[in-house]
Amino acid sequence: MSALTRVATIQASAGRRAGLAVALVVALGLAGCNTRSPETTGSIGDLGARTSGSRKEVEALAERYNANPGDARTAMAYARALRTTDQISQASAVLQQAALRNPRDTVILGAYGKSLVEVGRYREAIDVLANAHSPAAPDWRILSAQGSASAQLGEQTRAQGFYEAALKIRPNEPSLLSNLGLSYALSRNLDQAEQTLRLAADQPGADARVRANLALVLGLKGHFADAEAVLRRDMSPEEAANNVASLRKLAAQPNRLKTLSGAGMPGQG
Repeated sequence: MSALTRVATIQASAGRRAGLAVALVVALGLAGCNTRSPETTGSIGDLGARTSGSRKEVEALAERYNANPGDARTAMAYARALRTTDQISQASAVLQQAALRNPRDTVILGAYGKSLVEVGRYREAIDVLANAHSPAAPDWRILSAQGSASAQLGEQTRAQGFYEAALKIRPNEPSLLSNLGLSYALSRNLDQAEQTLRLAADQPGADARVRANLALVLGLKGHFADAEAVLRRDMSPEEAANNVASLRKLAAQPNRLKTLSGAGMPGQG
């Protein structure tokens, strides 16, 4: 397990499912121990935070779904319940069947597309999400998910276009700004990444994940005191110092940006 996974621990108090808004932080952990954590930022509409689910609820919804698999709303509820019990692949399979039965239902297509981002089927996700809204009535959450999928594929210019389009609908949305900033970082444009993440962190709805991503970029630029000050807003001085120590090790690597560019970025909607 890499020492860099301590940076990913920044997100633990913000929930298990960090999303694309913490993509770089999670990517550092992935490089060290092959741990998987998605949004989303993302998040990867909103896939929602994964919480502890009820097995009885899942069983009840499974019974209803099996009795009438063509009921789109039951399928959506069942898939949501599966997600709360960490059955992500099963949830995506249920949504796939719902999408096949309801090929023009944009709500279902959106949910299915986001689930594809979450299970790592990014190219398929882009194709599905393209049909989940129309240019005449764009959905910023769908655009964000399209950006997440593109970023996962290393198509940062395309990802940035999706995020910028989403921001026209939802100006100054902190999760979108954070996703955009991370994409700039993966494009090796750390100055623009810092500027965008500072704007994200200044928004009223910004949370610890957004600030952690700002701290990460500050660390990559060697601004460790600033990074530690940002981290101290959400953790103890000792925890902040430990995470900055990990950032120092990362910043000292000559190929740090190349490593980040090749790392997978979990998606969020």
